[in-house]
Amino acid sequence: MKNNKSYSIQVQNVTKEFSIPKEKNFSLKSYFLNPFRKVDHEVFTALKEVSFEIQRGDFVGMIGRNGSGKTTLLRIIAGIYLPDRGEVQVRGKLTPFLELGVGFSPELSARDNIFLNGVILGMSRRTIEDKFKEIVEFAEVGEFIDTPLKNYSSGMQVRLAFSIAIQTKSDIYLLDEVLAVGDADFQKKSLAKITDLKESGKTIMFVSHDMEDIKKFCNKVLVLDKGRPLYFGEVDEGIAQYREICERLG
Repeated sequence: MKNNKSYSIQVQNVTKEFSIPKEKNFSLKSYFLNPFRKVDHEVFTALKEVSFEIQRGDFVGMIGRNGSGKTTLLRIIAGIYLPDRGEVQVRGKLTPFLELGVGFSPELSARDNIFLNGVILGMSRRTIEDKFKEIVEFAEVGEFIDTPLKNYSSGMQVRLAFSIAIQTKSDIYLLDEVLAVGDADFQKKSLAKITDLKESGKTIMFVSHDMEDIKKFCNKVLVLDKGRPLYFGEVDEGIAQYREICERLG
């Protein structure tokens, strides 16, 4: 791959493998009861020789069937996983919308968790204070702001997590099915926020199973299947190849 100085994300020959126990009933409990018992493992290749380059301001849709490696790839780009082979270069501050709410403390109130999660995402206390009202209003949790998070529904927790994360000021955003968050009204608000990111020239990778959203937002598409890159380029052609895979394999 040529070295283009304008890229935001460069992925070169990335391979990721996981070691999985062959024994169906393997568990941590059985391991601790008999830690010296040999357990056979098999290697599962989640990603195989993936290469592409995303330029500053690109909005790239990542599509593929379930289990094709999309979330694994985002986690590698975010630095959550390390590749077994190959390398990833990221230029600029990155915010991942992958496992929203990681770092939340269920015993603390939503108010405290806003400050806790904001700091985890790299926001200063002053910034969180300035954005606090907007976060609460966007998440629609105002009357429950001092309620412990353990009493929130999963939907409320995800709404709150999204509302905090969207306030971060980054150059690059990794969005994994974020438009599936919350009800129709909240999805509409989330859509508007993503539109703002696009119009401000941010670099974005966007995973979605909704091809209309892919067409609406993206200028490029990456198609993955069984961990392999099948296509990277123009949106309509990428969607056509993805649909062909789905029709052929059911």
